[in-house]
Amino acid sequence: ALPGHLLRVLLPLLTVFHLERAEDAARRAGLSTQPIWRKLWDDVMKTRPPNSESITCWRKKFLETFFSNVLHGVLDVSSDWRLNDRHFSPLLHSSPHVSQLTLCNMLQGAVELTAEHNHKVLENLAGSLRVLKFQHLLSCDQSVRRSLVLLLHRLIHHGSVSQVSLYSWPVPDTVLLILILTMSAGFWRSGNALAYHGSPCGLCREEDKAQSQESAQEGAERGCNAEQEGSGGENQNRSPKEADACMNSVLSGPRSPPLQNPACEEASSEVPCGHTSIQGGSCPHSCSEQLSCHPIPRKTRRRVKPAGGRKRRCLRRSRGHCADPEDLYDFVFTVAREDNSGLLDKTRTTEGENTENWTSSSPGSPCTGHAGCKKRGGPAGILSLKAAHRFRSVSTLELFSVPLTGETCRTLSNLLSSWVSLENLVLSYNGLNANISCILSGLRALSRHPECRFRALRVSDMFSHVPCMELVRCILSALPQLHTLSVSFDLKNQLEGSRPEANPGCSEAEIPESCLEVLEIRFPKEPLHTAFLLPVLKASKSLQQLSLDSATLPCPQELGLLLEVLKECTPSLKKLSFHDVNLAEHQKEVLLLLQDPGLQEITFSFCRLFESSTAEFLSEIINTVKRNSSLKSLKLPGNRLGNHRLVALADIFSEDSSSSLCQLDVSSNCIKPDGLLEFTKKLEGHIQQRGGQLPFTHLRLFQNWLDQDAETAQEALRRLKAVCSVVNDAWDSSQAFADYISVM
Repeated sequence: ALPGHLLRVLLPLLTVFHLERAEDAARRAGLSTQPIWRKLWDDVMKTRPPNSESITCWRKKFLETFFSNVLHGVLDVSSDWRLNDRHFSPLLHSSPHVSQLTLCNMLQGAVELTAEHNHKVLENLAGSLRVLKFQHLLSCDQSVRRSLVLLLHRLIHHGSVSQVSLYSWPVPDTVLLILILTMSAGFWRSGNALAYHGSPCGLCREEDKAQSQESAQEGAERGCNAEQEGSGGENQNRSPKEADACMNSVLSGPRSPPLQNPACEEASSEVPCGHTSIQGGSCPHSCSEQLSCHPIPRKTRRRVKPAGGRKRRCLRRSRGHCADPEDLYDFVFTVAREDNSGLLDKTRTTEGENTENWTSSSPGSPCTGHAGCKKRGGPAGILSLKAAHRFRSVSTLELFSVPLTGETCRTLSNLLSSWVSLENLVLSYNGLNANISCILSGLRALSRHPECRFRALRVSDMFSHVPCMELVRCILSALPQLHTLSVSFDLKNQLEGSRPEANPGCSEAEIPESCLEVLEIRFPKEPLHTAFLLPVLKASKSLQQLSLDSATLPCPQELGLLLEVLKECTPSLKKLSFHDVNLAEHQKEVLLLLQDPGLQEITFSFCRLFESSTAEFLSEIINTVKRNSSLKSLKLPGNRLGNHRLVALADIFSEDSSSSLCQLDVSSNCIKPDGLLEFTKKLEGHIQQRGGQLPFTHLRLFQNWLDQDAETAQEALRRLKAVCSVVNDAWDSSQAFADYISVM
């Protein structure tokens, strides 16, 4: 109830605890606490956060980072009087503001969060956390894995985490990796095996109770089992124990999804189902046929609904089948023990340890291995997940620099095949090679699920096992519902030598009409053949964004052919990007693109546009953009504009221009402070001529030579920021001496 002027004086003097409590009062008084939180960041964190210009709430940014730093022991709360408050519990009071969290190394953070004294902290995170990241993980012991299980169960299965990301794990611990993947997919065993400090999961217990009552009601209507059907009214006198056994039977039977691939179960071991890997440059008869082993999910009495965005009811099974809750290792690496097979195969891992291979098998799972389907229990180490249940699962999975072995790929493939809540999958530098076909097999099985929501796939790696366009065609043939596809490779396969000849059957195969809206291809310096891209573009009538990176043009006419195809096949295209594609000899095609009335954003990044051009070419670019009222964004990073070309670009906004250009990117263009100042003065003159009206709103200046004259640069930036939003960085231009010489 303090007056606004008094509150304005008091706010900077408050501790974090009291500042947080005064937030509502400040808002009612029309006061912003953002400057105070920003100063707290500067004083406590003493670093500049990445993308600080895009931070909209410094309160959340500070408290989220503060939580992480305290959790990992890198921040001492006694270091600042504003943090050292006896009423302030660092983890408890900051946890409601944490939407993403990174766990590192030995997972000490997981152990701390699942400690009994942090129970309320974990409850807060279950409601606020959306993104859970793992980075630089190391092997850990059984007790740490136990803590991780409790954490994942609470935050994913009974929480709000929608994205799991793993970063930089050069030698992944197979037990830990499969544990994270399995629980992210919503698979784990019964809730009463997930004890929290000696007590079964309360949420599982409550939901099981509600579900048992529902199942009992359903069982009464249609009959719980054959005995009930035969005995009629006799069952009404059944004991509570018998009734509970009946409900458990219903829950562990029809309500638990079948976890074996029916196609694989029924197939004879002598008859392969055509699941073959993609081999260098060749495809089977049809691209889509190489993923031909696609199962059809079994129907259950109650369909398992996707779990994105809301809590799931936890399935329960008979307690007689519960594994030892302390033995996570055995759960992850237990192989299927079918009554008739008694199979228990072990294989030796790359580290030489004798461990049991594990591959989860789930509804609609694809074939395991490349040699064809096996009978149930055939491949070594298939885990029967009948003992597991489906909980809530995440919608985004990202694996960055986490090597995946063949066995791990088959595990992931089987999880993917029924991961109906999954919308985005990112696989980056995982050393997939031929195992990409195994992943696609699982995704194809998923795409056939009626509740599939999978929409975005991003695959990048060091070496390309097949030419990029063949892989793109095979992916779209298998996953026509994709909205976003990104394929990126640094180098060709070491064993390929040169690009193999295109397979006629694959290049001529029809691709089903797709929903693709965004297509990004990074070629490992492969030739861009429009004929190979044509089937993809024909099938992608909804394409809005196309990015071509590091491609070579095999002949001068190739770019012209591409423009014709784009105009004919992609009427909805709005954004077109070329990166590291030599366009020095394609000035005519560049001008045609700049005058295209359908494109709203064009990027020529490191395309050597002005390497052999004349002054007339720059004038033609300027005049073309001035006449194009539909182009909103022009990005020209890395084209060696220099000072004089930058100054000339200001004429795009002259009085006689009809341009609607609002974003210009001139990063990495050898621009010096005096050139930027002259550009600014010329821009100010055009604004005056146009009566203060200018569509231009954003200028990007990363990695230019603005440090050569700090005073001039500051004046130019100060005047520019009065005209538009400017994004730049503090870059050491001495690293670019070679570029400087070439521009001179």
